[in-house]
Amino acid sequence: MLVLDSGGLSRLAKRDRQTAALLLALRRRGLWPAVVPTVVLAESLTGSPQRDANVNRLLKACDMRPAVSERMARRAAELRTKSRRGSAVDALVVAIAEPGSTVLSSDGEDLGALAANAADVFIEIV
Repeated sequence: MLVLDSGGLSRLAKRDRQTAALLLALRRRGLWPAVVPTVVLAESLTGSPQRDANVNRLLKACDMRPAVSERMARRAAELRTKSRRGSAVDALVVAIAEPGSTVLSSDGEDLGALAANAADVFIEIV
């Protein structure tokens, strides 16, 4: 499973040849559609239909995870406390990716620290 944080979502929302090639590679590897926790939208969207158009277009092709369970929120809190890094949204993204998934991100430091305390979560930087 591929999980997108706000940096990964923003990167894949770009409309250029490099992004098209990346999306094709993800499909070929069986990592598409990606999962986007709805909490990521709070960091990724502006509320402006014009500025959000590319992200909204990409979201139509993703699997949304609309709710975070109490168990998931508690796991995210544990990861954040252990790593002493990252936002609550970053920690939730890593918790959702457990076990055995990849997170596509532009924030390797915080996500890497969180993933170091998680079960089999890999961070792919874009």
